[in-house]
Amino acid sequence: MTAAIRNAINKFPLGEVFTITDFPETAKNPKGVSKILNDLVAEGVLRKLSKGRFYKPQIGRFGELSLDTYQTVKDLLEKDGKMIGYLTGHSAFNDLMLTTQISAILQIGMRREKKALVRGSYQINFIRQDNAITEENIPLLRLLDCLRFFKIIPDTTPDKSCQRLLTLLKELDEQQIAKIKKLALKYTPQTIALLGAMIETLNPNEGTSALFKKLNPMTVYKLSISQNILPTQKKWRIK
Repeated sequence: MTAAIRNAINKFPLGEVFTITDFPETAKNPKGVSKILNDLVAEGVLRKLSKGRFYKPQIGRFGELSLDTYQTVKDLLEKDGKMIGYLTGHSAFNDLMLTTQISAILQIGMRREKKALVRGSYQINFIRQDNAITEENIPLLRLLDCLRFFKIIPDTTPDKSCQRLLTLLKELDEQQIAKIKKLALKYTPQTIALLGAMIETLNPNEGTSALFKKLNPMTVYKLSISQNILPTQKKWRIK
């Protein structure tokens, strides 16, 4: 059985996470397969990411390469071929070029919150997402999450963050703008206000009444964005 397991592992791509269930032999002898995998970890052939999750390390010119972020959490993002979560927070800040600072914390948006956990060098936190998580929605949800966590985008300024977010919103087509306005209605008031102000800055004729009606007229959002960067902010009670 050991030879069969080794042969199967040789076919797996480097850096791709697999589990005990990926081996046909597990059906008859799960303990035996588990022991073989753990023995291979002891030999240095495999790395153990978490309980029951393994991968073959990638070795580069200067040593072992870090495991790809997606591989670290892919079982938390997909189930039975459907998206159940998505990387957001600091990952979105990096991917959308809002910051170059790398974080050891990964945030995952999910319909239900879960307890934080640790995998490899990452702490994984879960953020509740009340909208449907679909491949079509995820890029817009990540953008809305950046508005939601605007105050904690690291190693930048409010003006730089706002300018970059305006650029990203400007790249959306009419259908996406309509969709992101609808998705925003399940977000925090700050997110709604910031999205409304940015959309009106880009297009004064864009309908934003549904967003505006969701806001408390007595609430002020202190974001320290310059008036020349976001000229519509007064209407949305952003300071």
